[in-house]
Amino acid sequence: MNKEFAARRLDIKSFAEEGAQLAGRDTLDQYPRLLAETQGRGAGLPLAWAAQGELRNAEHVNPQVWLHLQADATLPLVCQRCLGPVDVAVTVDRSFRFVADEETAAAQDDEAEEDLLALSASFDLAELVEDELLMEMPVVPRHEACPEPVKLTVADKDFEAAAGARDNPFAQLEKLKTGKS
Repeated sequence: MNKEFAARRLDIKSFAEEGAQLAGRDTLDQYPRLLAETQGRGAGLPLAWAAQGELRNAEHVNPQVWLHLQADATLPLVCQRCLGPVDVAVTVDRSFRFVADEETAAAQDDEAEEDLLALSASFDLAELVEDELLMEMPVVPRHEACPEPVKLTVADKDFEAAAGARDNPFAQLEKLKTGKS
């Protein structure tokens, strides 16, 4: 039995039981938080993702529901070194195990090596794609080698000239001495 699955309202358990796959090629403007990180640039850039459901230990009393997610996008960000535009490739390849509820996920999270999420009959896969890409973004985006040389000096000529024109403070104190020889 093949079911139709929608990324915005995904029944994770059914998706895993079917061993179903979903894939999409969207544009960045469909992911408002990612678009905000790019300061509105690149709204038409592609974002590709694919998801596959898996049911492990299907014969067990409590089979494990898994979701494998892959996503990639190139985000137009600002280089924090030269302040020019830099395209940063962001890729996600992660597996998630689903548990009964949020409390179970919180309780098992410390011992589990995999990422845990709560089961839902209307899971938003597109939101998970956006979350994971946001977490993979570099904290400080920058070029490997900036296209323009970066000016590393902070003082200007006028500042140096003004600093040299000042009198020595000890010379000023010497003038204040009264009648001592």
